[in-house]
Amino acid sequence: MGEGELTIGELAGRTGVATSGLRYWEEIGLLPPPARVSGQRRYPPSAVGRVGEILLLQDVGFTLRELKDLIAARERAAEGWRELHRRKLTELDQRLARIEAARTAIAHVLACPHEDIRTCPSFARVVETRLTEGVLKEAPSPAEG
Repeated sequence: MGEGELTIGELAGRTGVATSGLRYWEEIGLLPPPARVSGQRRYPPSAVGRVGEILLLQDVGFTLRELKDLIAARERAAEGWRELHRRKLTELDQRLARIEAARTAIAHVLACPHEDIRTCPSFARVVETRLTEGVLKEAPSPAEG
């Protein structure tokens, strides 16, 4: 084994990713095919960083498909990776807006002075907006009732 090379088990141990996950990432092109010694995978030390990058990008919301496109763009030294990041940022902003609206709606339900939330005009407006626009966009503040 070359100096510093890692077996798949060692890479899994250092990164917390199951060996089956590493094999799958290799299969779909997220990890480059490693060298083989007697049929066993041998990863360079840099594979730890690549796996860490994949984990981080998953944590911030990139799908495996998006990661594959992102890694391919970076390897081609193309600027496409910036557009992928911009799109993900827009997607995250939209998710944050929906989460904030959901949080506000739940806080309103808990603070609403109406005994039955279905009799609350503010809640009824939110329900109507949801039905007509197909998505929760805003909710009444907890103080509205």
